[in-house]
Amino acid sequence: MTGWRIGIVHTTRVSYSGEARASYNECRMTPPNMARQTVLATTVRTGSNAPIWSYRDYWGTTVSSFDIQEPHHELLVQASATVQTNTAPVANPALGWAELRDRAANSYVLEFLAETQRTTIAPEVAGEVTGWVVGAEPDEAAREIVKLVNRRVSYQPGSTGVQTSAQEAWDARSGVCQDMAHVSVGLLRAAGLPARYVSGYLHPDPKAEPGHAVAGQSHAWAEYWTGEWVPCDPTSLAPVAERHVVLGRGRDYSDVSPLKGIYSGAPSVAMKVTVEVTRLA
Repeated sequence: MTGWRIGIVHTTRVSYSGEARASYNECRMTPPNMARQTVLATTVRTGSNAPIWSYRDYWGTTVSSFDIQEPHHELLVQASATVQTNTAPVANPALGWAELRDRAANSYVLEFLAETQRTTIAPEVAGEVTGWVVGAEPDEAAREIVKLVNRRVSYQPGSTGVQTSAQEAWDARSGVCQDMAHVSVGLLRAAGLPARYVSGYLHPDPKAEPGHAVAGQSHAWAEYWTGEWVPCDPTSLAPVAERHVVLGRGRDYSDVSPLKGIYSGAPSVAMKVTVEVTRLA
């Protein structure tokens, strides 16, 4: 199976009840070039003439930063991209536990073993889950943990918010892709596997024909490290391949949130986010 060429338009509109001023913002909506995807075109525009500065943050994500000083009643951020994706590459043989621990302790992946507020799982839950995979090699243990998350946490849009923790989603037995990624990352780390949160997009139709735009969504999944990074999608268990487009990776959602900022002025009253994805070829 060959890869896809995907067009993405991600639009965010924030409306205020009056005038907003001194608005400082940064967005992470620009896909990177990497082994599994090639970025052919990207643009970020705002509803103002404010200049946009771009840089790579600590985690390697492209950040577009801008500030709006003139009074405004709406904040518009629209990011567009055309990305050529590929099928999932063939993974190299995974490390065994002893070598994995040794190499992880002496490399940057050590950061991805630490708990965060969003990925922390209660010790009794972590102990129970990791007990189920005792005796499994790292890659097998990771796959079983991800399948367990898919069975335990049902996908229910609107059931949680952006501040929901992994433990809260586990207890509720429901959540969205962000929650399922956080739970997976937390349990993978508890098992001794470096794991990171991935922000991106997913084309919803595996049989999509070129040229037809559909309503898509921001998506989240996870990657675990067994000598190299292996992606996994606990929401659907589908292979992370030609329908997935990566935006950024980090310890959890807070490292890769699509839009964040501060401003002075009237309170915001509404935020509308739309994502349109098109298989172009």
